[in-house]
Amino acid sequence: MALDEKEVSTLWLRYKDTKSVELRNTLAEHYLPLVKIVCGRLAVSLPPHLDRDDLLSSGFFGLLDAIDRFDPTRNIKFETYAGVRIRGAMIDYLRSKDWIPVTMRQKIRKYEQTVYRLETELGRPATDKEVADALDISADELQTLVSQCNSATVIPLEEYLKTDASEAADTNPANSTELFELKETLAKAIDRLPEKERTVVSLYYYEELTLKEISLILKLSEARISQLHTKAIFRMRGYLARSKQDLF
Repeated sequence: MALDEKEVSTLWLRYKDTKSVELRNTLAEHYLPLVKIVCGRLAVSLPPHLDRDDLLSSGFFGLLDAIDRFDPTRNIKFETYAGVRIRGAMIDYLRSKDWIPVTMRQKIRKYEQTVYRLETELGRPATDKEVADALDISADELQTLVSQCNSATVIPLEEYLKTDASEAADTNPANSTELFELKETLAKAIDRLPEKERTVVSLYYYEELTLKEISLILKLSEARISQLHTKAIFRMRGYLARSKQDLF
């Protein structure tokens, strides 16, 4: 049975007083949809051989960790706090699986370095033709490569956009300047993107829409949205890499 807001508040206070496993499990059941939402957003770009159930399980342990650590007396929404913990647990799981083959990593690295070099030289986003020419491949081969790179873009930008930095700022005001600078850098990186890529990134990471929902809004296929997302991430990674030293 779904709990209303008052019942949830009471449950939190009782749990913090007693640390009852039964109450913790009740809270976990109430917030379980959060795990499914985070899993769904990460899973869209993952290869089919990765077990979604394992990803959900890791997220569930992240939820339990969030419940144990959360302080309901502070002015922070649990959903925001837990989202960071759940996502972090899932990303740790993905790192442990190391699902990208070495040969694919080499292709991704070459593509990323080429985009970075071109855009540094040009002072603007490189076109597909410019990237293809620099890689000495055809336009069709470039599109295939971008599709293959898709699964490699899940973790990198999530680490920039959805890290414990937001949690640190909540628990330690001294970190708020660092978080502000991080957000400013991200905003600049997004502003440098071509229009369609900028729209996809904004809708996906800030409006938290799925790729399918974005495809309906932009009237493009889901595969095309996925491709735009991948290209945007590699452009941003180059810019963020140049800025990261100043931030950290």
